[in-house]
Amino acid sequence: MAKYKLEYLWLDGYEPVANLRGKTQIKEFKAFPKLEELPMWGFDGSSTRQAEGRTSDCMLKPVAVYPDTTRKNGVIVMCEVMMPDGKTPHPSNARASILDDPGAWFGFEQEYFLYKDGKPLGFPEVGFPYPQGLYYTGVGYDAVGDIARKIVEEHLDLCLDAGINHEGINAEVAKGQWEFQIFGKGSKSAADQMWVARYLLMRLCEKYGVDVNFHCKPLGKDVDWNGSGMHSNFSTTFMRETGGKEYFEALMAAFDKYKNEHIAVYGPDNHLRLTGLHETQSIDKFNYGVANRGASIRVPHSFVNNDYKGYLEDRRPNSQGDPYKIASRILQTIATVPLPKKSKK
Repeated sequence: MAKYKLEYLWLDGYEPVANLRGKTQIKEFKAFPKLEELPMWGFDGSSTRQAEGRTSDCMLKPVAVYPDTTRKNGVIVMCEVMMPDGKTPHPSNARASILDDPGAWFGFEQEYFLYKDGKPLGFPEVGFPYPQGLYYTGVGYDAVGDIARKIVEEHLDLCLDAGINHEGINAEVAKGQWEFQIFGKGSKSAADQMWVARYLLMRLCEKYGVDVNFHCKPLGKDVDWNGSGMHSNFSTTFMRETGGKEYFEALMAAFDKYKNEHIAVYGPDNHLRLTGLHETQSIDKFNYGVANRGASIRVPHSFVNNDYKGYLEDRRPNSQGDPYKIASRILQTIATVPLPKKSKK
């Protein structure tokens, strides 16, 4: 038997953006624990805006488990928050009720800024660095500095060590801005991995004295600097295997019809980001276009060239969005579109 350090993670009750919380307990196991071996665990919900002090108990239900190579016998346990009975999902528990489909694939592109002393890494004490242009996928100290590269490379390794489907990294359009990509099959699995990847990045930055700023427009609306999104690439089994122009056009009509419902769960303050500038469509409009990064939905050339089969990219979700809610809303809209009668996949 070996002692394992179990780091239980959950989302608190803060609004409009939930925060990650975590605490550690030690348990003995013969080998790396399986999900079904992990016990539920309580916490003080009155300190996380999930309960009142006079009845403060909440429960953590393990839903996904990952190795943590930064600790000897380390384990990361993603959890749902439950009521004291351990059976009823807490009102703040968005994961419990979302639509899920293992045939639905999601690729989340998480953009963020690295901040130190109240400003993005590489910004001068006063004013701004030289304008955007050379930072995106930039190379060299002048473009990306030194600390940022260390952080993103180490974060990549931590995610891969944890078994997270980390798909890549790049410096982004603004100075001090970066992106990583996470892929998953099924909305719950994909979103679990994104939350754990966010956790690993935030925890890693602690030792560098750097904060991760996930706000969608941290430099403000009225400056010529890009905001941060979490572009969401998605496909279903039908979209990948059958597709077709008729189905695609019906799907886009549904996304237009439910555009307000999408915006409602695509992250706070999106009106600051979705202005029609800086590679965005206006928040009150919906459009789509082939290879158009100023559209609500970007349609890849590969999708059209493959007889309208493959994946699409919703560019509206922002960097603070909850991937559980985003993936579920996408699936809800897809579910309103009937499949052609000749194909019922």
